[in-house]
Amino acid sequence: MKKSYILIAIALVATLLLGACGTPTETPIATEPPVVEEPTEVPATEVPTEAPVEEPVATLRIWADEQRAPVLSELGAQFKAEYNVDVVVENISGIRDQFLVAAPAGEGPDIIVLAHDQLPALIASGLIAEIDLGAKAADFDPESLKAFTYEGKLYGMPYARENLGFFYNADLVEEVPTTWQEVYDISKALIDEGKVQYGIVLGGPSYDAYPWMTSQGGYVFGIDENGDYDPTDIGVGSEGMIKFGEMALQWKNDGILSDNLDNTTAKSMFRNGDVAFFMNGPWEINNLKASGLNFGIAKFPDGGYPFLGVQGFAVNAMSENVLLAQSFLTEFVATEDAMLALYEADPRVPAYLPAAAKIDDPYLKAIAEAGENAKPMPAIPEMGAVWSDWGNALIFIFDGSKTPEQAYTDAARNIQIAISSKGMVNVPGSYQTKVGCASDWMPYCAQTALTLGEDGKYTGTFTIPAGDYECKVALDGGWATSYGDGDANYKFTVTADGEVTFIFDPETHELEIITP
Repeated sequence: MKKSYILIAIALVATLLLGACGTPTETPIATEPPVVEEPTEVPATEVPTEAPVEEPVATLRIWADEQRAPVLSELGAQFKAEYNVDVVVENISGIRDQFLVAAPAGEGPDIIVLAHDQLPALIASGLIAEIDLGAKAADFDPESLKAFTYEGKLYGMPYARENLGFFYNADLVEEVPTTWQEVYDISKALIDEGKVQYGIVLGGPSYDAYPWMTSQGGYVFGIDENGDYDPTDIGVGSEGMIKFGEMALQWKNDGILSDNLDNTTAKSMFRNGDVAFFMNGPWEINNLKASGLNFGIAKFPDGGYPFLGVQGFAVNAMSENVLLAQSFLTEFVATEDAMLALYEADPRVPAYLPAAAKIDDPYLKAIAEAGENAKPMPAIPEMGAVWSDWGNALIFIFDGSKTPEQAYTDAARNIQIAISSKGMVNVPGSYQTKVGCASDWMPYCAQTALTLGEDGKYTGTFTIPAGDYECKVALDGGWATSYGDGDANYKFTVTADGEVTFIFDPETHELEIITP
């Protein structure tokens, strides 16, 4: 069955190629082959010739990251040997942003590897083709399929899922806590005994703390009657989120929770034994093994659940090889061997169930159990408007500038404003507070919004004090779609106080900055 689908796809490609070359105007008339007498011996001057090299019938181009690229290259070599289709795999950084530029110009790959929450901007731009997994759909984790589903349509084939787990120091924690009160009590005892500096540390103010937030009833977006995220129901200011904020503040004041919110520092604190508990993902497992730390992974206290992130493959809707690309994925990559090879290259829980059943790593099994009730990261454009204010809320709580209620209520209001800013073209950056914005890097600040001119470009001029600054272009009041100077921010210097003009070209996605 696998071979038949791929051969059909190849035949269609070949038919298109022949159609482009033209067809003969007349059908040749068959004739009887002439009778040729065989010579009694082969002439000495006759030398066998080499068989002609068969040209590939098509070429598939894949953009992947450094972990997946080697595996896909090996699969591509096998595909070439069996079907004579070249598979070119390129290691590309910033795949989504580069694809947004290359695909409309007809220069993009046929297949890309990306996280499911990066899809909305690509789908909205008409750059991703729907995919039909057919009977293979039953072999994939349902939540992973849901993550790649947008407005009821499937736009990708998942291959791995990831979520946070509740890590603990197994040398210090004898009995794994199931409630946050037990986490507090164990932490206090360890601190009093001088075994740890703090009980727990957070790796960040939003995503990394989300399981704690959900355990108190907090959420980001509600769910509508169809089971989809509802951007009109913003839960960042909900009672559960505020309750978490009050709890975290109390724990910080009691010396149980570190006030650190830097991920790198948090990981170091856990590896060094400075804290007993830490919420992290499968990407940290190998680092912890290498450190020699005796650690375990458990489910989250009080029924908290994390976000589910799903890695997968999507097909370029502008490709001339859409059918062949989908056939390669569904009939060649969606196999137990291929999925296990991807797992071995970068350990994540496979979204392909036959491969997941073969995984015997106890740590990954524990991560999977911690994510049993995980909900997919919202793959909707409005999520880009959430991150900044949601994360800033806990920072404001910890530095004492806002109460938990003020912090999360204000964050929810700002997110609502950002969501309602659809169509806005903004230039958020390190200069914004200088021109009247409430904070820097604020993608929905009205003071730095650009205006569409008759030339089709967006322009804005603002008076900025002398100094060195950085910025990006952000669309729709959030970070779901943004553009920088390649993979970096735009940098500019204002030598003397004066007017700075920003000109954004929506066709090339390039920003021109004119300084005084």
